[in-house]
Amino acid sequence: MKKTPFFYLTVISLLLFSSFCSAQPVSSSELIKNAKGYDGKAVTFSGEVIGDIMERGQSAWISVHDGLNAIGIWISKPLLKDIAYTGSYKSIGDAVEITGTFHRACPAHGGDLDIHALALRKVASGRLLQERPNPAKRGLAIILLGALIIVWILMRFLHK
Repeated sequence: MKKTPFFYLTVISLLLFSSFCSAQPVSSSELIKNAKGYDGKAVTFSGEVIGDIMERGQSAWISVHDGLNAIGIWISKPLLKDIAYTGSYKSIGDAVEITGTFHRACPAHGGDLDIHALALRKVASGRLLQERPNPAKRGLAIILLGALIIVWILMRFLHK
């Protein structure tokens, strides 16, 4: 069997891009617990974008929370084009899947644990939260207001 240049190109491409294939996301707890083992390796991490997007030149910092911990993600701004919501008290952030290089002590960012994103895929859209009054708190407020009025009336009559 004669091996053509196309064959070699295919083999090299498979070897180079095999680390970017869709992998099972790793949890923040796993990354933190086994940071030495993941250091410098390609990982996939999923979660909700929370907090502010902190732009730094052509890149930005985002925090992604997987329900257990949040991990800082260093990402180029063009990859953030689909992010509409970040998690806060007023909204649920977009759910994303990040693929990138994990650093347990990133030399470029002061020794922090982070992921340098190579790709971002939006899994689900976030949304604004509707704030509803709590009936129990409303009832308690009415009771306390009534107690305050009674104390005020008693104070006025007792001081005369």
